[in-house]
Amino acid sequence: MRKAKVNLDQEKLLISSEILRALAHPLRLKILEFIDKNDSINVNKIYNTLKLEQSITSQHLRILRINGLVITKRDGKYIHYSVNYDGILNAVNSVNNFLALTETEEKSVS
Repeated sequence: MRKAKVNLDQEKLLISSEILRALAHPLRLKILEFIDKNDSINVNKIYNTLKLEQSITSQHLRILRINGLVITKRDGKYIHYSVNYDGILNAVNSVNNFLALTETEEKSVS
């Protein structure tokens, strides 16, 4: 077993954990799936269709936006949301790469 220095960038680790937390929430996943089905949609249609409170929907959209998982575009008084597929793909690929690495290491230890 080799020993190596662990050098973590605290800021990148915090950002990564926030992205994963944003993606792991069931309601945010439901909102992302709904946006995906509609390509681009405003908050009114999201909360009316999903039967959510406007304030809760806005809070979850804010978390998705801050973490780069949705893209916003203003059209007059409306803000339209669309999925940031590149951002989600990057997060999913990173997790999959990490899991594949740990599986390989587990097999080599066995």
